[in-house]
Amino acid sequence: MLHDLRLREAAREIYEAVYPGEEWTPVGFDEAERHGTVHYRQAVQAARRARPILTDAAEQLALI
Repeated sequence: MLHDLRLREAAREIYEAVYPGEEWTPVGFDEAERHGTVHYRQAVQAARRARPILTDAAEQLALI
């Protein structure tokens, strides 16, 4: 996912929010990314699913 930096950063934010410390996952985001852990894959999936919602201008206007 190195080619899509915004998606990667979104996945990092999700990963760190959902798995805040070592009690949730034994590795940080970068290592989880290297190894493709289930926690990393779940964060990426969440970022991919959220992207259309966050980029839809009509949806944003409806929320305001």
